[in-house]
Amino acid sequence: MLPSGKYRNTILTLLFFATTINYLDRQVIGLLKDTLAKDFNWSEKDYSNIVMAFSAAYAIGLFCFGWLIDRIGSKFGYTISVVVWSLAAMAHALAKSTFGFGIARVSLGLGEGGNFPASIKAVAEWFPKKDRALATGIFNSGTNVAAMIGPPVIAWIFTSYGWHKAFIWTGMLGFIWLIFWFWLYEIPAKQKRLSKTEFDYIHTDDINNTIENKKIKWQKLITIKQTWAFVFGKFLTDPIWWFYLFWIPSYFNTTYSLDIKGSAKYVSTIYVVAGFGSILGGHLSGLFIKKGMPVYKARKIAMFIFACLVTPVILVRFTNNAWTAVALISLAAAAHQAWSANIFTTASDMFPKAAVSSVVGIGGMAGSVGGILFPLLIGILLDHFKALNILSTGYNIIFIICGSAYLLAWMVMHILAPQMKQVDI
Repeated sequence: MLPSGKYRNTILTLLFFATTINYLDRQVIGLLKDTLAKDFNWSEKDYSNIVMAFSAAYAIGLFCFGWLIDRIGSKFGYTISVVVWSLAAMAHALAKSTFGFGIARVSLGLGEGGNFPASIKAVAEWFPKKDRALATGIFNSGTNVAAMIGPPVIAWIFTSYGWHKAFIWTGMLGFIWLIFWFWLYEIPAKQKRLSKTEFDYIHTDDINNTIENKKIKWQKLITIKQTWAFVFGKFLTDPIWWFYLFWIPSYFNTTYSLDIKGSAKYVSTIYVVAGFGSILGGHLSGLFIKKGMPVYKARKIAMFIFACLVTPVILVRFTNNAWTAVALISLAAAAHQAWSANIFTTASDMFPKAAVSSVVGIGGMAGSVGGILFPLLIGILLDHFKALNILSTGYNIIFIICGSAYLLAWMVMHILAPQMKQVDI
């Protein structure tokens, strides 16, 4: 576990709840997909187009917020992001047409683009390298908490008050969080109540303090191999998590003839397991580092293990038992979250703090581009095989892609940044 530290624990708690709210707002559409499809008369392709529009907006948001947060700081950058995405989440309830719903979805994507650039920058500001993967894993587990509590809570809101209230109530949570963020967050240098012991611990491995306050142009960043290692790692693996988030509820509904209440227990189980993966994944590379292993080697070995653990999801196509499918998808989702905790940390391993948000934004944008292309493929496959009355075949192909993407990403990252050397900008 992380060494005790009053303000580090405070920061981590804030980031955890922000990420939970972020993903709770995002997953409402996936949980209510079948109901919304009936109300708005969507085909699988229509739904894919909405997901693609969100992904495109999210890509732009990641890039823009990555640039902005490195210039105005994580506190104010995160504030802008949360205000935008919370208002957008609530605006879904006002939609009267597919176009109006799409506008709200695009706005949500733009706002949510600030979550990870701000969070990863805050972790880099408050934690030394040996603790960053675990810290990232802990706050990133908020995605799983959201996915765990989302199905039963949203199902209750939907059955009691309708789908409009589901968007309104989840959107309001961001404004509640902002009160605590503005009250509690400051960077270590400005936190007057921070002890010298904790301040020194946070900065134990700073080796490039002279450039921490300098602005680094993104045009410079895209000429560096380490940037592209992060970019391809995100491009190949981010879309897989988005598939789990947006399509898994519908997969269980169509494959096992369930409704939103019936599938909730299966979906929640997946994300309970995935939450443990996020934390344990961050712990593993940190444990390797504390045992004397070089940082790059610890990250690489941990990420290779997690890439291998994803592959059994390919076997989902051979089972007709819902709980067996849950077990395989749970392992893959947990391995993804463990992978995610480490790949995010490679950005702060390889780049100075002044560039971390920009790099995360660029890589996140690449992941969102993948999130645009993959739903396009998914929509085409599912509509095609649905017309042939063999929808399961479309899902089978998708799960093969999901099981293979991480090993490919690991190999590309290894080729581009074999030792993940810190960039001297």
